[in-house]
Amino acid sequence: MIIKKAEYITGAVKKSQYPDLNYPEFVFMGRSNVGKSSFINALVGRKKLAYTSSQPGKTQVINFFNINDQLLFVDVPGYGYAKKVVEDRLKFGKMIEEYLTSTNLKICFLLVDIRNKPTNDDVLMYEYLKHFNLKVVVIATKSDKVGTTLVLRHLKEIKNTLKLSKDDTCLAVSSETKKGLDEVWKIIEDNLNL
Repeated sequence: MIIKKAEYITGAVKKSQYPDLNYPEFVFMGRSNVGKSSFINALVGRKKLAYTSSQPGKTQVINFFNINDQLLFVDVPGYGYAKKVVEDRLKFGKMIEEYLTSTNLKICFLLVDIRNKPTNDDVLMYEYLKHFNLKVVVIATKSDKVGTTLVLRHLKEIKNTLKLSKDDTCLAVSSETKKGLDEVWKIIEDNLNL
């Protein structure tokens, strides 16, 4: 897809604040600091569309981005950040659940760091998304940080840990080298009109 427009629309904490656009939506989820914002920026070829930070837990709201007046990218707060107090985690959980159950959602991109075995939080999130019968694509980020020969081994560990079915997709990507971005765009384009 040729990106002619990529703009931040709004941040929301509840349904009444969501943008009033009937576009297909693609949400990006994952642990704090897994590279969600960098991945969104890489997909649209912009350096600063989604705010990136070296500090985990920076995203506090659900951020909506208009892509080509055709679809929305949605960036939700990361999970699993230890310093968040329980109250904050519960608030984020409710905010994300409300989003997942009330939208034009086409695909949940669940991002995991290819260098590390998926955590219990990653497993729980995958199972949670499947519980809602949502279409999940697992994105293994930072693939440039492991040797080319190790990528398949790491992908196998991710698939086994998350217990992915044969129908599930798991892709190795890199925001730095742009590896895997074309495959992600193909998945997005194939699901735009479903």
